[in-house]
Amino acid sequence: MSSGKKTGKVSLVGAGPGDPGLITVKGLDRLRKADVILYDHLIPKVLLEEAPPAAESISVGKKHGNHSLSQEKIQELMLEKARKGKCVVRLKGGDPYIFGRGGEEILFLKSHGIETEVVPGVSSAVAVPAMAGIPLTQRHLAMTVAIASGHVTNDNDPIPVPDAETLVYVMCVSDLGKTVARLLEKRKRGTPCAVIENGTTPQERVITGTLETILAKARTEKVRPPAIFVVGPTVALREKILGIADLK
Repeated sequence: MSSGKKTGKVSLVGAGPGDPGLITVKGLDRLRKADVILYDHLIPKVLLEEAPPAAESISVGKKHGNHSLSQEKIQELMLEKARKGKCVVRLKGGDPYIFGRGGEEILFLKSHGIETEVVPGVSSAVAVPAMAGIPLTQRHLAMTVAIASGHVTNDNDPIPVPDAETLVYVMCVSDLGKTVARLLEKRKRGTPCAVIENGTTPQERVITGTLETILAKARTEKVRPPAIFVVGPTVALREKILGIADLK
């Protein structure tokens, strides 16, 4: 016989890359119906105003070098709220599955019998270069793109250098020197590249250069997370697309 207690649902919602206007219509709908929102550090905080007045908003943010809650605690909190019959939104920066640990969270909740869904978000790996005037592909110039992590948790792990014409590194700041060194083993020193800090937001900064110059320029400009590192020939198109000349 049923106890009558209803188990809730968890929606993993991608908030987009920073500009609040880039959340999806479906993501906004889930926010407006939420009982509980567990949100990351990098989400646009203005989005929380879309939630019902009675909704509970909990920061579970992971800031560079400072995690307010461990991944295990975040998952347990989602489980706890769902078991109380709550409609839970796990609001994540970018897309939940692109270096967002969304897969881990879904598998954990599924293993405990919780109903789940994923609402994809606009990934920073795609949106940040686009809004900075850098197409990731261009006919006859770049037909392949790879997205990689620019951060290694173990010093013995090498920074990946995928075989693609355009490379996009997320979480790139702390190990930018290692990334550039690895790239110089396979790419020409004059390869265009850009570091984009706080992409799609009013605080955006774009530092362009080549593999030979970008590290020194990024250090001079004191680039801080969050930032994206884009490498490849399409970076040079920024000058024509935006009408600026900053690639040196």
